Amino acid sequence: MAAKKLRECYSKSLIDEVHRWGCLKQTGVSLKYMMEFGSRPSERNLLISAQFLHKELPIRIARRAMELENLPYGLSEKPAVLKVRDWYFDSYRDLRAFPDIKDSTDEKDFTEMIKAIKVRHNNVVPMMALGVQQLKKGMKQKIVYEDLDEIHQFLDRFYMSRIGIRMLIGQHVELHNPNPPPHCVGYIHTRMSPVEVARNASEDARAICMREYGSAPDINIYGDPSFTFPYVPTHLHLMVFELVKNSLRAVQERFMDSDKVSPSIRIIVADGIEDVTIKVSDEGGGIPRSGLPKIFTYLYSTAKNPLDENSDLGTADNVTMAGYGYGLPISRLYARYFGGDLQIISMEGYGTDAYLHLSRLGDSQEPLP
Repeated sequence: MAAKKLRECYSKSLIDEVHRWGCLKQTGVSLKYMMEFGSRPSERNLLISAQFLHKELPIRIARRAMELENLPYGLSEKPAVLKVRDWYFDSYRDLRAFPDIKDSTDEKDFTEMIKAIKVRHNNVVPMMALGVQQLKKGMKQKIVYEDLDEIHQFLDRFYMSRIGIRMLIGQHVELHNPNPPPHCVGYIHTRMSPVEVARNASEDARAICMREYGSAPDINIYGDPSFTFPYVPTHLHLMVFELVKNSLRAVQERFMDSDKVSPSIRIIVADGIEDVTIKVSDEGGGIPRSGLPKIFTYLYSTAKNPLDENSDLGTADNVTMAGYGYGLPISRLYARYFGGDLQIISMEGYGTDAYLHLSRLGDSQEPLP
């Protein structure tokens, strides 16, 4: 079914309301606050959390829905982007239609609804990537990608907001888990070992490399395995997986036809007072200096999107971030979400060092684009 114009799908009053709510102030929360609040998931706290989300989520979703309508270069008109816009409008409508949350029965019903919203938005990233592909296909080859900076900035804001929305929903839903794993408060592990997460992520990335190339370089991890700090293990796993996967591919392709043994990839975990820093070093030949600005954009990738023009928009399952060139920019957003950062330093002709900084203090507010 072709996606229709906004006015054909939604009433004028709903569209006007989205525009009003999209102008309201967002309220950020810190990792520290989520952890302290969630450490006592009493009925009262779950009620307070649900009431906060009932007010906060429509503001964040309305803001993105408005932006999706007004993208440059006709990106808003692309079928994949129209599909995403509809998901945002539907979710806004569901949240606003839900009555005030007064007791634990309301809270449980609300939790089921936001769970369904999170599932509805599962494929937003590849769907937006498909929209960008549709845009590029229709553009003249001579287009200067620097001119698309506006789209890049929009995607940064859009995906950062999505990380926040999914974190808030996921955290609330997980607080209902009657048997949480030890030291876990929702999504947050209060005693996460970065060395252990790095090891798991490296093994996952190495398995993919083995599958693709038939062999894989060794990975050596240096750091104290008993060192722990509070963080979200799924976020860290995603970031380290992406960095290690890139390093494995670079080393593998550089040494594929060589008689030399592939040099191993080194991961170093350092715990500072402010930051925990994870360095991933490889000898995969590096990136030319002229190419470095491009590695954090969403518009250059030549890799194939797991969703393509012919797939049924909205039913593709098991979509991964690997494979359509969004890994690095999205990993950097995950790092920045809790006050960290990701930097890539490269020596062309030798290799690349990626520095992943994670804030140890956990008291920075969410960035609210």
